[in-house]
Amino acid sequence: MKTNKSLAKRIKITKNGKLKARKPGFNHFNAKQRRVKQLQGRVPVDFTLSNKLRGRFFPHANIRVKKAKTETVEAK
Repeated sequence: MKTNKSLAKRIKITKNGKLKARKPGFNHFNAKQRRVKQLQGRVPVDFTLSNKLRGRFFPHANIRVKKAKTETVEAK
């Protein structure tokens, strides 16, 4: 199975397996926006995909969703 290149170019996979993508609508015509608004478009936002779709679009990326750690309490 091949990696979907059109999606892989738009999404960054972090070390911990999170998906990050750019906000849409900040390619051009930004001169009339406030500077703060312009810079907000550069900040990547979380991109959510189900595990089934992650396996379909990124089959060779070692994306693992970390489970919450459970603490064990020992009785003394």
